[in-house]
Amino acid sequence: MNKDNPMEAAQKFIQKYFPSCNGALLAGSVIRGEATDTSDLDIVIIDESVPSSYRESFIEFDWPIEVFVHNASSYKEFFESDRERARPTMPRMVSEGIILRDDGVMEAIKKEAVVLLNEGPEIWSEETVLIKRYFLTDTLDDFIGCSNRAEEIFIANTLAELVSEFVLRTNQRWIGTSKWIVRSLRAYDEDFTIQFVEAFDTYYKTGDKKRVIHLVEVVMEPFGGRLLEGFSLGK
Repeated sequence: MNKDNPMEAAQKFIQKYFPSCNGALLAGSVIRGEATDTSDLDIVIIDESVPSSYRESFIEFDWPIEVFVHNASSYKEFFESDRERARPTMPRMVSEGIILRDDGVMEAIKKEAVVLLNEGPEIWSEETVLIKRYFLTDTLDDFIGCSNRAEEIFIANTLAELVSEFVLRTNQRWIGTSKWIVRSLRAYDEDFTIQFVEAFDTYYKTGDKKRVIHLVEVVMEPFGGRLLEGFSLGK
């Protein structure tokens, strides 16, 4: 038997588990048209009766479901936390989510999320840029000098995360992890994203480091390039 479509399953889930909630929305890949066979339903619940926020996983109506439950104020703490770490998981879910239930609270919350996303994260200070340049340089040097393939692979993984963070944060853009690294880069600059993916793809396939090294050096160049000599932290 075929499982319910996402909207029907989400509505049934809300009626079963949160029949008295103040608001609910369906978010995630299913509403972006990016669902795969392993996709779940991300459901955000606003319920003024719950004392604090929580997250819970279910399998209902043949769907894996992740539910994020908040009261009228706890979601704000998550918005702020996501802004501080520059990873807007909750604001993104709320801003793009489809409202399934609303007693008058959801539109205002969605507007808060949109404003936060449009503002972007805080600008890095000069000191932060300096620190990030140092650690990016240090990791790049480890990558260049390493001759152990097993170790090299994981240094490359770290380097990919650090350089993507550096590019995005120095341009006051949101960052991400896992698949959201590429998605966040693509939202910033499609051409750079192609260069980024091709450089690391070439390395992983052939072991040739040149394109990755060049990419990292180009990214740091406007900020003074590599930084090791003279760097001090906590002196």
